[in-house]
Amino acid sequence: MTAMREAYGDAAERLLHFVETRTTDQTGSIMHVPIADYLDAQRWQEEIDLIFKRLPLMLAFTIELPEPGDFKAMAPMNLPVLITRGQDGHARAFLNVCKHRAMKLVDEQENGGKGNCRAFSCPYHGWTYATDGRLLGIAEASIFGEVDKSTLGLTELPCQEVAGMIFVILMPGLPIDMPAFLGGMLEDFEALKLKSWYFHKSRELRGANWKVAYDGYLEGYHFQAAHPETVTPRTPSNRAFYEAFGPHIRLGYPQHDIVALKGLPRDQWGDRENLNYDFIRMLFPNFAMFLAPEVCQVAQLFPADAPDRNVTVMNYIFPKAPESVEELKALDEMSDFFFDVVEKEDYLMGLRVQQGLEARATDHVTFGRNELGNQYFHRWIEHYLSQGTVPEPNLRGE
Repeated sequence: MTAMREAYGDAAERLLHFVETRTTDQTGSIMHVPIADYLDAQRWQEEIDLIFKRLPLMLAFTIELPEPGDFKAMAPMNLPVLITRGQDGHARAFLNVCKHRAMKLVDEQENGGKGNCRAFSCPYHGWTYATDGRLLGIAEASIFGEVDKSTLGLTELPCQEVAGMIFVILMPGLPIDMPAFLGGMLEDFEALKLKSWYFHKSRELRGANWKVAYDGYLEGYHFQAAHPETVTPRTPSNRAFYEAFGPHIRLGYPQHDIVALKGLPRDQWGDRENLNYDFIRMLFPNFAMFLAPEVCQVAQLFPADAPDRNVTVMNYIFPKAPESVEELKALDEMSDFFFDVVEKEDYLMGLRVQQGLEARATDHVTFGRNELGNQYFHRWIEHYLSQGTVPEPNLRGE
């Protein structure tokens, strides 16, 4: 049994125990989080500056940019970003800004911000850039004036491609080391072999404060009340097992038929993801992946233009491309079903939570011992906002 299969089997054993004993993974005590943490504009800006602009964010899948010349433009937190696949095959990221008069090179609204080219031409004055960021040409350079083109390339952002995903730090000049940042989660993602999957589509939705939305991904305590017809038929409420890798979490949920594992040899339990149990793979601060047999849904959450709003990009990928019109239609329908569950159940609930927070009926929200993933998440936020003066948290508060 490989180490990864052994870890999955151990998680399955814990999940089976929780189902049979009608309990769940827990931390040592309840936790209070001030209402102001979700509402305060200064704190919200600090979260953007100290977390979202300084930590690696998963901004693209390898399969979105498979060929030299492929590119993807996007604007997380309204920051124009351009990700490219150079002619040398390397993924790079830049500020999507011409060095002449600060015009955006590629409009992320056109064709989903994606395409293929050998060079980028600024739509304002025609300056051209290579896919590796070099300034290639200045329109009518002979009458423009003397400039050093080598100093006018696109502003590069720290970027590293691992396990079929492209990570970017939104602040130039910072070091990026994805194996160190991901820790044990890197092996988990490498085992999925995402770089050979099929990218189906992405859809955008809007919701409440980014932490309100992320809180919902971190626990199954709400399944019975919030998802009685969509999630609960597959997954029992309030049964979960958490594993931490630095600030990241692999969250295990049992299926109702997890008891069937008892009829299988113990060394096979690690092969039963999606058959008897499921994982949500969470990367701090804004990534959540749910792998189902029908489709894989990957959420990327970003603060929007005010503390009470987030923008979430839902991506739908699959281990193999559909081989017929019928398979493509089925994949599309399943993607839309998953999207509708999130939008019409989770994110609608989140908007109501936001309204409740703004009513200030109390000065804090409470996370129970059974909501240890949420507690861990909020403690990591405090760690990063303190710039390291608050110690790194322990998952179970031990």
